[in-house]
Amino acid sequence: MPPSELRADDGYEAGYAALDPDDAPAPDVGEDDDRPYLFTPVRRLVSLGVVGLTGLLTVAVVVGVQFDHQPFALVVFGVQVLFVVVWTIAAQPPAPKVVGTVGLLVAVAADWFALTDRPASLGSMAYVTAGGFVLAVIGQLLRPAGRVRVTESLGSSLMVVLGVVAYATLIVLSREPLGTQVISACVVGAGAALFVAHLADLAAPMMRLAPAVPRGGIGIIVGAMVGTAVAGLAGYLLDGLQTLPTAFAGLAAAVIALMVDLSVNYAEAGRRLAGAVPSWWLVRHMQGPLTALALAAPVAYVAKLLLA
Repeated sequence: MPPSELRADDGYEAGYAALDPDDAPAPDVGEDDDRPYLFTPVRRLVSLGVVGLTGLLTVAVVVGVQFDHQPFALVVFGVQVLFVVVWTIAAQPPAPKVVGTVGLLVAVAADWFALTDRPASLGSMAYVTAGGFVLAVIGQLLRPAGRVRVTESLGSSLMVVLGVVAYATLIVLSREPLGTQVISACVVGAGAALFVAHLADLAAPMMRLAPAVPRGGIGIIVGAMVGTAVAGLAGYLLDGLQTLPTAFAGLAAAVIALMVDLSVNYAEAGRRLAGAVPSWWLVRHMQGPLTALALAAPVAYVAKLLLA
């Protein structure tokens, strides 16, 4: 029987619940309800864990950027390593060693050029991205399985490469005038949006977006509002920034972070509906905030060009 035809009272949801230590069975369904059913309840303990991870990532980046470039680069590299490990495990690519190795090599190269380029620019990041993709193709061709699931493997490699390079743009930005202030405002805005969105899921998961996606729409809306307000407040408090333009930059960072985080939840729900065996529960829930902050990082660089 395909997963979409399974009902909560058939034990399907309970089977998935066993994979997560904090999962609980889905609510019962009426006996005369014959619709296909797959309801994933919001796990409050999971939401609490994501809130904590989001807070740690935000604090690490915002505090790290206040120091010199080299210590900040070490903080960014630590986040990049975590990003590579989580994505390699969560995406379950057919060649995890290739994906992980390429990601780590690209992270080292991107951070090196971000620190040593004179003057600081994103020019080298384009070459590093292209080189990482070429390296992924070579690694794919050299693995024993050859072309088996080659598209999936290359897709995972490209996502990892783009993520670590996106984080490296923060190092480039920290070397430019007003870079520290812009990073602080945009990262705080994106982090606050994610923090509040998952906190709302913890407290009141209302306006469910989809039965199989354990997220509440109210959290997304409130998160975007809070992220904008926090960024605007940072623009008011930090020297060299203006409140309204910084609030708009924070809104852009918050919306991108929320949409990326939500897309990870939809991707996971799609894999479950397709009958795929889910990856380790811990990395699944770490994937969203790490990817969201990675893809929100380039917003800070664009915002710096507009705010300078």
